[in-house]
Amino acid sequence: MAGISRRKRIWGWWFFDWASQPYHTLLVTFIFGPYFAGVAAEYFLTTGLDELAADARAQSVWSLCLAVTGLIIGFGAPLIGALADITGRRMPWIMAFSLMYVVGAFGLWWTLPDASTMWAMLILFGIGFVGAEYALIFINAQLPDLGSQQEIGKISGSGFAFGYLGGLVSLALMLALFVEQGNGKTLAGLDPVLGLDPAASEGTRSVGPFTAIWFAVFMIPYFLWFRDPPRSGRRASFTAALRLVIDSIAALRQRISLAAYLGSSMFYRDALNGLYGFGGVYARLVLNWELTAIGIFGIVALISSALFSWVGGRLDTRFGPKPVITGSIWVLILVCVVIVSMSREAIFGIALEPGSNLPDLVFFGCGVLIGGMGGMLQSASRSLMVRHADPEAPTESFGLYGLSGRATAFVAPALIGLVTAASGNARLGVSPVIGLFVIGLVLLVWVKAEGDRTR
Repeated sequence: MAGISRRKRIWGWWFFDWASQPYHTLLVTFIFGPYFAGVAAEYFLTTGLDELAADARAQSVWSLCLAVTGLIIGFGAPLIGALADITGRRMPWIMAFSLMYVVGAFGLWWTLPDASTMWAMLILFGIGFVGAEYALIFINAQLPDLGSQQEIGKISGSGFAFGYLGGLVSLALMLALFVEQGNGKTLAGLDPVLGLDPAASEGTRSVGPFTAIWFAVFMIPYFLWFRDPPRSGRRASFTAALRLVIDSIAALRQRISLAAYLGSSMFYRDALNGLYGFGGVYARLVLNWELTAIGIFGIVALISSALFSWVGGRLDTRFGPKPVITGSIWVLILVCVVIVSMSREAIFGIALEPGSNLPDLVFFGCGVLIGGMGGMLQSASRSLMVRHADPEAPTESFGLYGLSGRATAFVAPALIGLVTAASGNARLGVSPVIGLFVIGLVLLVWVKAEGDRTR
């Protein structure tokens, strides 16, 4: 890495967060997810279902997509990480997964309002999402090379803050220039740019190509300023990678802290992803918000995410990552209780006046806390994993971390889909995430705050 300063390497690494965040911000949570839910709900209405049942069916379809992609991500992550560690090469993998990201995101342009392409678009969304998550595993594995253990928390937190800032800018641009409201105008009062047809939802559908182009452009600093370490000279094989993963999993019996942490993060990160995946859908189906209102909600949440991620990195440096994780989970549990207990007609069983905007205000407040605590939780989690990672095999270690975050990633969407279908209520469908957060909190008891590296 001669000729590239440490400062440039850190900035290059941060640019991955800036480039990739719009997939989660624009596609999973605030624009494509709610748009898809609305398209699917309209389709199910035409099949004879009432509005409540159609909303529940639409949420169940979205749940199925997130569950399947979660399984693919979770069980492939450790093997891919082990293959990379054997050869010492990560860049070819990051390039390949970046291509998946771009292709999957760009293809979402063809999500037509009549739902005729609904299932094909879910497949394309899944391809892009798998690419984004696999690339993140390799990026996370590079974190230990960027600074000392004392510096990692601040670097991780600043990276997340920079990424959320990128998500904020991209969302603001989409709302101001592309996404049409009911009157066919964007939030800035303009016609969608580039002659896009609001009647065909082309402004909203452009979120796919916009996300793909954003990623391709802003990954340039990363590829310019970050390099692989020297190659190991070893040849990789599926058998060798599988053996390495099996040995690592078997060794967890002697590493109680790591095992407990992987188990804890498996549940609380699944719960957090459930909130991210269904926050915008909840606003669309339960509170009947327009996409532009959901986008404004997203802007508020992203400002909170960036600010709290930066603050969380400083708190991590001072107190360590474990207290930051614990505090964030407690706040998120309380937020989930509020969300499940709220509808347009009542909050905690207390009836509201018809047309009351109190549910909207409360949900905006919940969005601030979800964004803020979610940012702190992810940043501190990455930092705590560095304290447990094997310095000789960081990608494989973060592959296990990816497995713990995705091996049960189907659980939150599946439980949300199951409870939604059983209750016929999209609001109650969110309730399983509370239990997942609680399990994660309990398992943290056995996690050493300083980690348990073997070397």
